[in-house]
Amino acid sequence: MVMMDTLANALATIMNNEMRGHKECIIHPASKLIANVLRVMQKEGYIGEFEYIDDGRGGKFRVQLLGRINKCGVIKPRFSTKKNEYEKWERQHLPARDIGILIVSTPQGVMSHKDAKNRGLGGVLLAYVY
Repeated sequence: MVMMDTLANALATIMNNEMRGHKECIIHPASKLIANVLRVMQKEGYIGEFEYIDDGRGGKFRVQLLGRINKCGVIKPRFSTKKNEYEKWERQHLPARDIGILIVSTPQGVMSHKDAKNRGLGGVLLAYVY
């Protein structure tokens, strides 16, 4: 089985385990991008602790779930966005104003669209969570 999009897979795993009411899930393979996206989700309070487990293959993450995610997923294709275009993408991917976050990869690292907006950064849209 060849995995095309490890981030999409990771978010699907989180989504499935959330829907079943599990307290934690294992995401594999691990990557720096997934780690950064998890860090943003953790900072925004959507997931609890997560840890990296080195299994000698691709590594994995164990993620504590808090049951706060209604939906999450990747944004495909990964659109580039300018610092003043976030409104448009919020309307497209989030259910209502001030609900949920878009996760953006900026030149200063992966962050929520709110942080990017405050810092006046554009970037590439990776995912949404609410």
